Amino acid sequence: MAARPTKTSASFGLDRLTTPIGIALLVTDAAGVLRALDWEDYEHRMRGLLRLHYGAVDLSDHAAPAGMRMALSGYFEGELGQLSKIAWRTAGTPFQQKVWTALAQIPAGTTLSYGALAAKIGTPKAIRAVGHANGSNPISVVLPCHRLIGADGSLVKYGGGLARKRWLLRHEGVEA
Repeated sequence: MAARPTKTSASFGLDRLTTPIGIALLVTDAAGVLRALDWEDYEHRMRGLLRLHYGAVDLSDHAAPAGMRMALSGYFEGELGQLSKIAWRTAGTPFQQKVWTALAQIPAGTTLSYGALAAKIGTPKAIRAVGHANGSNPISVVLPCHRLIGADGSLVKYGGGLARKRWLLRHEGVEA
């Protein structure tokens, strides 16, 4: 039986950004590319996702690139298009990557159901798998998992809490 490949360790920088809905944790690599964005009160989940995707992870305090911080601040101040300026990279399964890339293509002010996203990526019966991949999204806000809603239009599941999801959607002009 072949040995399973093991993940190597990774070193990333960790920065914090104050937003209207809490302190965002920004994890960047040596090239200044965003690897994770989560909320300070969910740091344990973020660290777990990083371990899952990268193996042992060393996070050290390091300022995120000024352009990234400016783009995120701009988004929270109402310049919704600023998110597209942020360079990001994820690790994950090919399916997860497909879902996360599709999330990045959902325009601000728009929502999709999990089923609609599954159909959009060519796997219409994979609604649960899309939901699971969405829940494992390491880059909140920038990969806008908050834009996925239930088939009936209801707000369902958001790793940062439904109050944040509601705020983000209203901020983008969606009555939630």
